[in-house]
Amino acid sequence: MTLHNRIVIDPDIMVGKPVIAGTRIPVDLVLGKLAQNVDVDALLHDYPRLTRQDIQAALYYAQGLVNSEDVYPTQ
Repeated sequence: MTLHNRIVIDPDIMVGKPVIAGTRIPVDLVLGKLAQNVDVDALLHDYPRLTRQDIQAALYYAQGLVNSEDVYPTQ
């Protein structure tokens, strides 16, 4: 399984929010915990179905969203 297929968007799972494949763990939950400086080992302990590769995939997914944003100068 590559990083690309670790994130799933399915309208039947969490109303279409991006989730970690095979779980109902939303990508935004993982990113939010990391933003709150939650230790990766603690995150893995709290969510046993989560792997380090899943966390990496969530970060990669977020980076892809930011990279695809259009930026327009205001001046």
